[in-house]
This record gives sequence, C-alpha cells and structure tokens, in this order.
Amino acid sequence: MPTASTALITGASSGIGAEFAAQLAARGHDLVLVARSADRLEELAKRLGDAHGITAHVLVQDLAVPDAARRIGAELDERGLTVDLLVNNAGFGTSGRFEAIDGQRDHDQLMVNVVALVDLTHELLPGMLARGKGSVINVASTAAFQPTPYLAVYGASKTFVLNFSMALRQEYRGRGIRVLAFCPGPVETAFFEVIGTRKAAVTGSFATPESVVKAALKALAADRAYVTPGLSNALNAHLTPRRPRVLVAAIAERMSRGVRDARQGG
Repeated sequence: MPTASTALITGASSGIGAEFAAQLAARGHDLVLVARSADRLEELAKRLGDAHGITAHVLVQDLAVPDAARRIGAELDERGLTVDLLVNNAGFGTSGRFEAIDGQRDHDQLMVNVVALVDLTHELLPGMLARGKGSVINVASTAAFQPTPYLAVYGASKTFVLNFSMALRQEYRGRGIRVLAFCPGPVETAFFEVIGTRKAAVTGSFATPESVVKAALKALAADRAYVTPGLSNALNAHLTPRRPRVLVAAIAERMSRGVRDARQGG
C-alpha cells in the first residue's frame, strides 16, 4: 500500500478502528488515535507502541460537536504532526421506527457519520495534496447500497459516505491521492450493542474485524474505488443498483422487520 508515515484513525478505541490501528502499526505506521475514551486509547497506544516500535499519539475528541475536525487539526499542528493516511472510521447507528427514535440522537449520528467525516477530510486532504501523496479510507457499509427501513438515518448516512468517497476518488485520481469507500457487512463489534439489536445484521452472518480490515488495506493498495468484503456482500452491492428503486426499498423493508420488532419488544 502507499507509504504513509502517520495514519489517523477515528473511532480507534475499539472494533474496526482498533483493528485498523493494529494492522497499520504492524506495517510500521505511526498512529494518531482519535475517540472519546481516553483510557482505552492510552492502553491501545502503549500496547501497539511496545509491540511494533511505532509512536501512537492519543487525541481525545467527541466527533459529535460542531468544531471537532477543527480542534483535531489544531492539535495536529500544535504537535507538529502530518497525516498521510486518514481512516474515517467513527460512526454509530440508530434503529426502529423513525418517529420513535430520539431526534437528538439522530442529529448526533449525522454529525459523526457525515459532518465530522467531511470536515476532517477538509482539514487533512489539502496537506496531502501539497506533499503529493496521501490516502483516505471512509468506512461506509453494505447499508449504503439501498434504502434501509428501520435504520433509515444510518443507511442514508452510509450512502452519503459511499457517494462522497467515489466522487473524491474521481477528483483526485492522478494527483497522488487514493480514496477508498470501505463497505463491510455485519462485523463482530460493539456496534450492535449500541444500536440495540443484533437483528440489525439482516444477513445473520458476521465477519471478524481482522478479516475486513485486511480486505480494506488490500483494496487501498490496489487503488480500488470501494470494497465489500465477502462474496455475498459483493454480489448484492453489484446487483442492487440494477433493480427498481421502489422494489429495492420494499425488499429491504421486509428484511429489516426484525429490527422494528426488536425495538418494539416483539
């Protein structure tokens, strides 16, 4: 994959983010670990530093606040750090009937999944351009490929991430910047505890963080536009856009009813 002296990973304290940190550290990258959990970040930074001889910087930041990316950029400048690989991994979901979901929670979801991702890309991509190299991995989801009833805001946010990433890739091809949309299916992480039900994994099958992150880094090295680890996920990603949109939404609603029923208690 492209040489990057330092990789910044949001949502790095657990799950896919922590796995990105581990695999990148094993490849010799220094790290900037961003999340809200200071203790978990410090533990991860020490463990990876001891294991791989890299430097892992900890940056505690809530990405739901409006100026989160600006604060991160200012902190990087103060520490004299440049970032050559940005992994916009942080994100969470809400589930259930739209009217039953707390509006502030959905607002915060969009701030983390969409606004912070765009703002942080604005903060770091110009420096990559100036240096003539850099990479961005934006974590989307297989939910990005169709409407997702009962996970409506989450699915829509990931559709934004996918289309935003692919547009940027086209803008910056030939200018030294690689942009990858990473679209995993269900992964064994705390995501489903936060969202409130494992039935949000409508396929019923789960991958490991290790396997999907490995696939993402391989796809970045190959300069792919997006990757959906797993054969069934890849097939659905390619076939779904070829079906009528209303039919896709109807099928997705039927498949997501388990999420609705779980949130209603039956």
